[in-house]
Amino acid sequence: MPVGLKSHEGSRTALILYGSETGNAQDIAEELGRLLERLHFVTRVCDMNSVDSSNLSHNTVALFAISTTGQGDIPANAQLFWKSLLRRRLPPDHLQGVKFATFGLGDSSYPKFNWAVRKLHKRLAQLGAREIYSRGEADEQHPEGSDGSYLPWSIELRAHLLHRYPLPENLSPIPDDVLLQPKWTLEFVDGSDSESLEPNGTHSEDQTTNGSAPILSKSQGPDPSSAVVAPPSDLLPTPGSLRATLTENIRVTPTSHWQDVRHLTFTTESLTHYLPGDVLTIFPKNFPDDVDQFLRLMEWDLQADRPIRFVPTKASTTPQTYPPPPIPHLLPYPQLTLRSLLTSYLDITSIPRRSFFSLIAHFTNDAMHKERLLEFTNPEYIDELYDYTTRPRRSILEVLQEFESVKIPWQWVGTVLPVLRGRQFSIASGGPLKTPVNGTSQQTRIELLVAIVKYRTVIKKIRQGVCTRYLAALPTGTQMNVRLQRGGLGISKAEATRPAVMIGPGTGVAPMRSLIWERLAWSEQVKLQQEKALVANNGAESVERNVSIGENVLFFGCRNKDSDYFFADEWEALHERLGLKVFTAFSRDQKHKLYVQDLVREQSRLVYRLLHGEEGVVYICGSSGKMPQAVREALIEVFQKEGMLDRASAEGYLMNMEKGGRYKQETW
Repeated sequence: MPVGLKSHEGSRTALILYGSETGNAQDIAEELGRLLERLHFVTRVCDMNSVDSSNLSHNTVALFAISTTGQGDIPANAQLFWKSLLRRRLPPDHLQGVKFATFGLGDSSYPKFNWAVRKLHKRLAQLGAREIYSRGEADEQHPEGSDGSYLPWSIELRAHLLHRYPLPENLSPIPDDVLLQPKWTLEFVDGSDSESLEPNGTHSEDQTTNGSAPILSKSQGPDPSSAVVAPPSDLLPTPGSLRATLTENIRVTPTSHWQDVRHLTFTTESLTHYLPGDVLTIFPKNFPDDVDQFLRLMEWDLQADRPIRFVPTKASTTPQTYPPPPIPHLLPYPQLTLRSLLTSYLDITSIPRRSFFSLIAHFTNDAMHKERLLEFTNPEYIDELYDYTTRPRRSILEVLQEFESVKIPWQWVGTVLPVLRGRQFSIASGGPLKTPVNGTSQQTRIELLVAIVKYRTVIKKIRQGVCTRYLAALPTGTQMNVRLQRGGLGISKAEATRPAVMIGPGTGVAPMRSLIWERLAWSEQVKLQQEKALVANNGAESVERNVSIGENVLFFGCRNKDSDYFFADEWEALHERLGLKVFTAFSRDQKHKLYVQDLVREQSRLVYRLLHGEEGVVYICGSSGKMPQAVREALIEVFQKEGMLDRASAEGYLMNMEKGGRYKQETW
């Protein structure tokens, strides 16, 4: 039976929670927030860790958007909430009265596709919560990305909510062409912001604030057009971060090679622990030239360097009922200006989402531009949106350059632009490589192997990754606030006694290198313990004598032996010290192309012995395209051939490896 709208204010509430590793699930949650706000729900969007599960029933509905990370794991900003749901003392009716729906984001190239949302959905139901709409699942491999699944799911969800929670006869849903009031806006710190804004983004008073000359920051120098100026090196306030200094930034591919790959070394100021598979999050900055272009386009030159702050649009707010600002830790930041906000905290070069077009359509007086922008928001034109944005990798800045009539009010910029998020890179160092060469015992070395993203699109324009472009420009000695996080491989010392079959083509070899050096350290620790035990037992053999590190096999692939065979010299030395076996596939060095999956088939007897006979662990790292599935298929064929198994039995064995934590994948 439909549930009618209650009469008292605030009774129609929606809590939209997200668990997001890279920001995609957060984007979905924010879209859901806008969808429910148009249905006259009082909405709050926040990460799952910000909420106590006992408060879920205080809302009319609770919606969850969550991505899957690692080996079917829950994202970091949802783990506390998830652990709270797993407490044994919770009664089966703990979430009775909660009405919920879930949407998951995953990648079908991973074995545990969308496991996070499936686990969450199941646990919510176990604790008495009631599903009000069927679960949605997005696949990153879909031609249209997550939108390919989200759009039809959200349209049906909207219709279902209107049926279940009908509006009074005198009240209709807020139309899509009506601009929703943001929860937070910007204002000048000195309180001199007396400008009133019309919905189209123009000033109701005279236009004296719209200067035409850019105000250049001191870091740009006198003529930013004469050379590419790197972003400023000021340290950003970043919660949960640690201070690190860039000590090496070396290109490891020849300048004649098509791709620039960097070997980066950081030294932390304090002793820091990490394991193979862990990741380092780098927080990039936009380049001054791009920021200047954006400021000129929006005609914000005179406002660019005045101190600003985020303020809520409602007078009375509490953290329990009001969503946090777009960048919560900037609330006490006194140096914030539009220029610094655009440089360090807002993304102006990413591919825009549909919601971006919906918002900026309100800030133009050009009828043709408005019509075209709204077409991109229409689900019927999802192919056109893909062809305009994703296929040519068109950026937010370029969209605004083409729709030059759009003038975003500077007070709204935190609502219109996405947050510039940190990028995660797999750590390439381990074991003895954790110790700085010229540092102290209280410092830690962290190495990365990073491919600089730079390519030409179908519209013949050069595209660069915002973070790798930033890293490539950094001089040694630069200090940064970085964040160290557990990776998805979940490697532990307990696995060291098992054989390791490592498959890491290209920069996917980074976590494999970390693991190999760490296994060397573990091996030397075992030998030392055995020698001590031998001395303690007066030369008698002990049980520990039988403990040893399992065999180590690496399958590496790249284009050319002379161009991108990373760490080749190290592999030779590690063969002597650890017995490491390395099998290489140089795909362009012969007439027929050779890939890592071909090597797995060639070494089928060895692979079968290590994975089946000795119950080893296989690690797969690298590109999330065709490689993981091709390697998986090769492993199935190995089990079929060497184990005399049929297809179903071979697949079943691989699935059992996954369940037992012996098949691990981390791709990007």
